Amino acid sequence: MTEFAHAMLREIFEQPDAMRRTMNLYLDAQGLHAAAFAPMAGWLNPRGEVLIAASGSSRHAGLAAEILLEDLCGLAVDVEYASEYACRGIEDAREPSVIVISQSGETSDTLAALRRGRAGGERTLAIANVAGSTMLREAGAAMPLDAGPELAIPATKSFTCQLTALYLLALYEARELGTLETVEMARRIEELRALPARMQAQLPHWQTQMAALAGKYRDASTFLYLGRGVHYAIAREGALKMKEASYVHAEGYPSGELKHGPNALVSERVPLVVLVTVDHSMAASVERYEKTLQLLEDMRAQGARVIALANTGDSKAAALATDCVHVEPASEHLLPIPEIVPLQLFAYSMALEHGVDVDRPRNLSKAVIEP
Repeated sequence: MTEFAHAMLREIFEQPDAMRRTMNLYLDAQGLHAAAFAPMAGWLNPRGEVLIAASGSSRHAGLAAEILLEDLCGLAVDVEYASEYACRGIEDAREPSVIVISQSGETSDTLAALRRGRAGGERTLAIANVAGSTMLREAGAAMPLDAGPELAIPATKSFTCQLTALYLLALYEARELGTLETVEMARRIEELRALPARMQAQLPHWQTQMAALAGKYRDASTFLYLGRGVHYAIAREGALKMKEASYVHAEGYPSGELKHGPNALVSERVPLVVLVTVDHSMAASVERYEKTLQLLEDMRAQGARVIALANTGDSKAAALATDCVHVEPASEHLLPIPEIVPLQLFAYSMALEHGVDVDRPRNLSKAVIEP
């Protein structure tokens, strides 16, 4: 058995197995497990309106889910901070279906958002890792994760399992709404099944590379993380991991917003982390990729230091970046799952560089249960 210096590192490496456990709850030999999705029958608002309420990493999973549910199912999705939604003080006349997402299932703001939705007569669905948690019990429908106990305060395997469950939910709703053909549905399920093994194969190299990059960039005062489309959610999550694990300031932005203000910060001590992965079979993904390559070219001319996350074998991105981290190609809506893993390892390695107790960062707790 491999020994790990910290729970966070162990939990990063446990992610492939944790994802398999989540998949086993919702997939069988034929595909989507009918009994597992039975509680979701009738859950969706008749007008296809969904509101996602969550906090922290779980909200970033919700931001990714917004793209999944809109692109794959044609739904209209809003993502709210649970702490804001729970305090709005007015009834939502639309009565959207409400998804709440939480690692613990006990987060006070998210639980308040769930109860606000139920009180307003809205159909509710809870996604949480801890079996028997309050949210899973109180919601109209529940999607447990079975990621296993997560001891480190920074969320890692619970986050990738949230993304896995949300992808499966999107496939289920796409099947119910008829927005994906049967052959395409089967292809996507098989790709998802294969993903844990592909991630497992990349983990040792990512660990080595991100440790080296942490040593190279240890003097950075701030990182700006950039992503487009569904990858914006991962930019946000990568930045959060950096802040909470290493105490190094970081912010996540849509790539196209860099020149609308944040570029004034870019300097030797403020490097960029740019998500440049692409699904070449999807025209919109290729368009985003080409725009991001242009941004990288502009940043190179500006003298910025850039860490790029790009597809394995992408020589264009590698030539324009200071350093390049490679992720095996995948379809656009699945790429967020593997691309967050090297960013988790980067945050972990930066924490070691700064002497931080990575499993118990200051001023943070695993579940925020006080308002």
